[in-house]
Amino acid sequence: NAVTPDDMYEAYGADTLRLYEMAMGPIDQDRPWETRSVIGSQRLLQRVWRNIVDEDTGELVVGDDAMSDELARTMHRTIDGVRADMDNLRFNTAIAKITELNNEITKLDGPTPRLVAETMVTMLSPLVPHVAEELWLMLGGEGTVTRATFPEADPAMLVDDQIEMPVQVNGKVRGRVMVAADADEASVVAAALADVNVALHLDGKEIRKTIVVPGRMVNLII
Repeated sequence: NAVTPDDMYEAYGADTLRLYEMAMGPIDQDRPWETRSVIGSQRLLQRVWRNIVDEDTGELVVGDDAMSDELARTMHRTIDGVRADMDNLRFNTAIAKITELNNEITKLDGPTPRLVAETMVTMLSPLVPHVAEELWLMLGGEGTVTRATFPEADPAMLVDDQIEMPVQVNGKVRGRVMVAADADEASVVAAALADVNVALHLDGKEIRKTIVVPGRMVNLII
């Protein structure tokens, strides 16, 4: 369509062009070129930058405080997913996962935890080497980010503390409850009985039998 890489480079920079090309879809499939969509990649890099650097002062907006457990879990799940995606050349889905992590950072009320900032920059470095290198140096990283060890996910952080279980009444799903992943049968049944929708369908009737499939479902027979 007569759009040359040189023109895109001049307008948006090399990293934005690289990111857009890899975010368009699987690399082994044909994809339509949409110049306007490059803006999405440019905005992602701008949001990443703002989560680490104050645009007005040029100072870091990064702190050394510990991150919340929720953000830590999101970070480790992102590491695990991005590593798998890159191993299989699924750059588009890797970018989507990094975007989700950056969105969670944007929601923070306060500075970005240094660990998550460094982790995100390291994951971005194969995709946008110039921006990543600049941020890495500003964060005080040693040497070049291209030599940095890719982050490792903590297996313990990949396990859900809570799971959602459907609750059936006479074999039909009437509600869903959140329970601890290691909850015993009594705790699961208690949570099911406390659900408003389930209680409505039980209508005060006696429960003749309870079937609990750990981690899968609970069925109340009346």
